[in-house]
Amino acid sequence: MSTQIGTASEFRLDGKVAVITGGGSGIGRAIAFKFAANGAAVRVLDISQKDAEAVATEILNRGGTASAHACDVSNPQQVGSTFSAVARQGPIQILVNNAGVSHIGTAESTSEEDFDRVLRVNVKGVYNCIHAGIGYMKTAGGVILNMASIAGSAGLADRFAYSTSKGAVVAMTYSVARDYIGYNIRCNCISPARVHTPFVDGYLRKTYPGREQEMYDKLAKTQPIGRMGEPEEVASLALFLCSDAAGFITGVDYPLDGGFMNLHG
Repeated sequence: MSTQIGTASEFRLDGKVAVITGGGSGIGRAIAFKFAANGAAVRVLDISQKDAEAVATEILNRGGTASAHACDVSNPQQVGSTFSAVARQGPIQILVNNAGVSHIGTAESTSEEDFDRVLRVNVKGVYNCIHAGIGYMKTAGGVILNMASIAGSAGLADRFAYSTSKGAVVAMTYSVARDYIGYNIRCNCISPARVHTPFVDGYLRKTYPGREQEMYDKLAKTQPIGRMGEPEEVASLALFLCSDAAGFITGVDYPLDGGFMNLHG
């Protein structure tokens, strides 16, 4: 019996095409850079053509392979045509469903309009992309990685619509993993706690003008580890889960939470 010493090469994505939704900013942007640096041909999908092109251009300037695609994940026709265009460039082996929106409110304070908007992007958007993309993976297999949140399995205050949507993403992950295991398609999700993204900075500027640093520190300390996560840390876990090194992992929700779920309180 021989034992091989693993190398970093097992985490590489050489020769694989990865579609990343919401790839123009925040966590999606970090995943796009990480995947490209490890050999993937990255298809950056974002509702903002400008943001998608900025990320794709930076990847190309670093010697990687990327293309930009404007795509509103809540629009099934647009998703279908975008995936069709991407598939013409080469077979899709990896789909990262990262695009999403946030919302603050309780069941009482959340309007029907806001509730529908959150579910349209965070739930229907994931469905639209899986529905459009998974058929391209059935021949040779592939990996689907969904971005959930600890809000989907923990009761976070004032996050009624967001928590509902992310709970659905976790359930969709389990369902897809079970239904497509026979096609060699793996499906997992990552559930981050608070991650320091431009969205967080914008929220603090808008909600707590003049108190941004104070409120940032307060939010950071809600994680037992004492800080927020960084987009690059989410990207590192995403790289592992989408690589061949994670070939025995499917149907799992991975908390990435600085100890929030198990050490809180």
